Amino acid sequence: MASSAKSTNTFRPGRTLIGFAIVVAMLYGLMALTGTWTPRLGLDLRGGTTITLTARTSDGSTVPRENLETARSIIQNRVDSLGVGESSVTIQGNDKIEVAVPNMSSDELVELVGATAKLAFRPVIAVQPVETVDVSTAEPTPDAKPDADSPSSPSPQTSGAEPSSAPASSAQRRPMPELPTEPPAPRSPRPEVPGEQPLTLDEQLNYVPTAQDAEEFAEFTCGDEFPDVTDQPLIACDETGAYKYFLGPVILSGERVTNASAGVPQGEVSWVVTLDLDAEGATIFADATEALAKKSAPQNQFAIVLDHEVVSAPSVNERIAGGKASISGTGITESSAKSLATTLRYGSLPVDLETSSVDTVSPVLGGNQMTAGIIAGVIGLLLVLVYSLIYYRGLTVVVAGSLVVAAIVTYAVMVLLGSAVGFALNLPGIAGAIIAIGITADSFVIYFERIRDEIREGHSLQHSIQSGWRKARGTILVADGVQLLAAVVLYFLAIGSVKGFAFTLGITTAIDLLLVIFFTHPLMTLLGRTAFYGQGHKFSGLDPEHLGVSRESLLGRRGRTRKRTKTTASAARKPGTSMKVAEASNE
Repeated sequence: MASSAKSTNTFRPGRTLIGFAIVVAMLYGLMALTGTWTPRLGLDLRGGTTITLTARTSDGSTVPRENLETARSIIQNRVDSLGVGESSVTIQGNDKIEVAVPNMSSDELVELVGATAKLAFRPVIAVQPVETVDVSTAEPTPDAKPDADSPSSPSPQTSGAEPSSAPASSAQRRPMPELPTEPPAPRSPRPEVPGEQPLTLDEQLNYVPTAQDAEEFAEFTCGDEFPDVTDQPLIACDETGAYKYFLGPVILSGERVTNASAGVPQGEVSWVVTLDLDAEGATIFADATEALAKKSAPQNQFAIVLDHEVVSAPSVNERIAGGKASISGTGITESSAKSLATTLRYGSLPVDLETSSVDTVSPVLGGNQMTAGIIAGVIGLLLVLVYSLIYYRGLTVVVAGSLVVAAIVTYAVMVLLGSAVGFALNLPGIAGAIIAIGITADSFVIYFERIRDEIREGHSLQHSIQSGWRKARGTILVADGVQLLAAVVLYFLAIGSVKGFAFTLGITTAIDLLLVIFFTHPLMTLLGRTAFYGQGHKFSGLDPEHLGVSRESLLGRRGRTRKRTKTTASAARKPGTSMKVAEASNE
């Protein structure tokens, strides 16, 4: 009894509440410093597009983690180049990359990140218009322009360091290189992987088409499958589907491009794409452009190929040394220049990725989902309060106060985590927050019932609040600890939006644990010292009659002393009972 009294006297609930209030004020002070007052919202709440890409290897083996991380970084750079804020590119599991961009249509995002094949530069051997396309009305390939020989077309801008854009319409006027026309031998399967012995630059630049090549090129239709192997020729179409190209082996990998940008040079009015190469790439590019410049059109062109598509096919008129080049021409617009620069800068990926799923949520639908989530949370909160009011009566003040403070702290933490680590609240996250209401209610039930049990055992209210807390604390710690462990395990094992649920559940569980220690217990201690709760008012939730105890027992030592005094006086009138009463009093 002495130690209990000492513990009660040393506990300062007022100081604890003041300290807790200071911490909450600091959280909102940090929000003021960062200028952020609302949490980041996931795409399912504010609208946007989510694409899931699956990594594949040619032999079906496991994708190396470092290659997956490199691909994620490249795609992140692609997405960031759009200037769209709060986008995310994350690795999911062992072979998936999830790309989430707010307020963007699915077509735009698929066009940007869906071009996932390796970027490469190939020499052009032949170009042919697609017969089903009216070339006179079709838009040329981006960064391609009409030939300078056409009287109706402006002359291209070219210099030793600026390869001109690919002539799109020149294929109708310039003689095509002759491909073998003799009857081909039975067709042999196209290689699916590069050979062990790499080709020399001379072999890459001077590939001689076979009869099989000629026949397949004539039969090829845009959209057909054709193996994209670095040391083999490639048949591909431009982005508009107006022209098909027969290309030689890869002369330069996109990995050699260190930087690319689009802009209008000083003193000029047309957009230009400039690119930088690393040391090895600069050497290869210089030798390749020197050889290409000596050839006639269209074999003086090199094609920039991405995802089996010819993005651009500029021509070269002289050697380009120094690892720097620019692509210019009348066909280059602001949009096409920026698109080509992005492709050159972030086009090369170390793994093959295919689009597994595309999910789009409109801003209206996202807003409706958020409203529905908030309504569900409010309904859950009201149900908890109604239950508390019926069963615990006046103790509902503790329940309501704790839930309000929990909401205030949770909101601040989510806002700050959004600024600090990019946490975005999604619909599963709201579900986690709603479940947290039940977790907090469990803590109240455990604590309140422990207090009532202590009172029923004959202890005073003040003693019961402290001893009940000591007995309830262990149960609350274990329950919240198990819940927190489950949230952590779920977070690391889950993928996609389920991570948001696990993260929010973990945050709210940790907040509940701190709240019951530094707010609920001190508040209950202070309320127990008031007349309304301390004397067991009928509506306080601690009514002696409702608990099945006497009011004197609830009031504690003073009530028991009066009872003992009355008993002692009565017993004193009966001889032989004084010693027994005294012993009972000492107990």
